[in-house]
Amino acid sequence: MNKELKKLFWLIGAFLVIYLLPFDTKSVSQALINGFTLLHEYAREHVLLCLVPAFFIAGAITVFVKKDAVLKLLGPKTKKWISYPLASISGGILAVCSCTILPLFAGIWKRGAGIGPATTFLYAGPAINVAAIFLTGTVLGWEMSLVRLFFAIVGAILIGLIMGAMFNNNNDSAQNGFSVSSDKSSISTFPIIILFLMQLAFLITGGLAINGILKAALLVLYVIIILYIVFFRIDKEYRTSWVDETWSFTKKILPFLIVGIFVAGVVSKALPEKVVYSLLGGNRLFSTFFASIFGALMYFATLTEVPIIQSLMSLGMGKGPALSLFLAGYSLSLPSIIVLNKLLGFKRAMTYIILIVVYSAGAGYLYGNYLFV
Repeated sequence: MNKELKKLFWLIGAFLVIYLLPFDTKSVSQALINGFTLLHEYAREHVLLCLVPAFFIAGAITVFVKKDAVLKLLGPKTKKWISYPLASISGGILAVCSCTILPLFAGIWKRGAGIGPATTFLYAGPAINVAAIFLTGTVLGWEMSLVRLFFAIVGAILIGLIMGAMFNNNNDSAQNGFSVSSDKSSISTFPIIILFLMQLAFLITGGLAINGILKAALLVLYVIIILYIVFFRIDKEYRTSWVDETWSFTKKILPFLIVGIFVAGVVSKALPEKVVYSLLGGNRLFSTFFASIFGALMYFATLTEVPIIQSLMSLGMGKGPALSLFLAGYSLSLPSIIVLNKLLGFKRAMTYIILIVVYSAGAGYLYGNYLFV
């Protein structure tokens, strides 16, 4: 799609946002304030412990992980029974939201992963969240929790397979603002493994609801180990490359993320709650589609969607739309849609988004009308 059509698409989207805003000054100001509030909350709760580590991990993937290793496990020519399950599992161990997964996705995409396994990882990261699965079971019941887990795993692999088939599982990340660096071969493997494990541990621990003192102690320990490896086991050349790659990801993703989060906050305040509740009632096909689209546009921080969906269900939302909201809301958000358009290009990003919306709506309708009735 040419640049003029892309500009037209975003212009139409901007007018739709303006159209949804209430006309009275007080409501408009409240919507704008809510946009800044959501941005403030995201900065406080996610930037330091989630997004910053994710950017550093993405940079480390680019510098320290050999392209041959990524191609062997997640590349376009890797056997599907290896690449897709591996992508879903590796994404599922991270307790991250639809925005925090983006730098990690960009990292493996830049190193040569096929579009199929890469999008499986992208979907699985926020959707197959162990902490959220347990919270869902505790709050909404284990039937909903297990059904959600099942459809998330199936959806991650299915959507990845479709994306791989439609786009020949190619990787042309260099055409989307990335230049693939040459492999580094002179550095010892063991320190790099520890470096990745400590960064992943930092990312996962930062999202856990544990004792504050224990969390702080663990995070400090991880940082000390990381700093030791960086300054005593890795040459300056690699440290510089790591910082450069991390900054490169930050520049490409963070500005779009900030704009998207602000717009999501404005829209979520502008939409009348009564209208949302009425559109989500029962287990109609329309309700599941609306829930899927609504979830795809709204931003839900990690674990926050469970009490939100619990509140909506208490007001009459069916279990089918609830599942659709889970599946689409965790994997997409307006901020992530904006960034994905930048990373993948308009055609592939829109295909991925449409697949998630349709799959989430279909899964919700199936669950609400035919499973465990």
